[in-house]
Amino acid sequence: MEIVIIGGHGKIAMHLHRILKEKGHTVKGLIRKEEQADDLRKAGAEPVIADIEKEEDISKYVGEADAVVFAAGAGPGSGKERKWSVDRDGAIKLIEAAKKNGIDRYVMISAMGLETPRGDEVFQVYQQAKAQADEALRNSGLNYVIVKPGRLTNDDGNGKVKLAEKLDRGEIPREDVAQVIAAVLEDDSIENVEFDLLSGENDIEKALLEFV
Repeated sequence: MEIVIIGGHGKIAMHLHRILKEKGHTVKGLIRKEEQADDLRKAGAEPVIADIEKEEDISKYVGEADAVVFAAGAGPGSGKERKWSVDRDGAIKLIEAAKKNGIDRYVMISAMGLETPRGDEVFQVYQQAKAQADEALRNSGLNYVIVKPGRLTNDDGNGKVKLAEKLDRGEIPREDVAQVIAAVLEDDSIENVEFDLLSGENDIEKALLEFV
């Protein structure tokens, strides 16, 4: 498959490039900064320089693909405006690009517990932005999967997870989130669903099979 990842230098994306490349897929990663390009090449992805905040139409950067993944985020330390312009508007621009380019499959990295406001004002804006992006994808007519991990860690993944429509709060390594996304991309039967995701006891394939 050919897969395009928005937010290509993010921590989950950097794991995902490597995993997908090892599985024999072709991967492109959209990034803002030229100096990040070598990192993507080393991980097995083709870098594409594009600032999704400045570009109204990102379809020419996305190009042709079998699936797209939205892995971008304004990140810690960013203000309210960038939560809207990246976390919501960037995701919506990718929806429009996928439609324009005839790409039907869209995987969104979202977050658990968006319906329960918490944290400071900026974090609550982040929750609202992510929730609105998810809703836009649900209503897009595209074949979607929304993956909603708990608190992300940089621990090594172990391939053991639990996933369900709703889970209590918890955490999961970014590497395991990437492994789940790779498994979702390879299974066409997983479509138009969303799930919370945490570390657990089940192998990824078993957890997905039991959920679907």
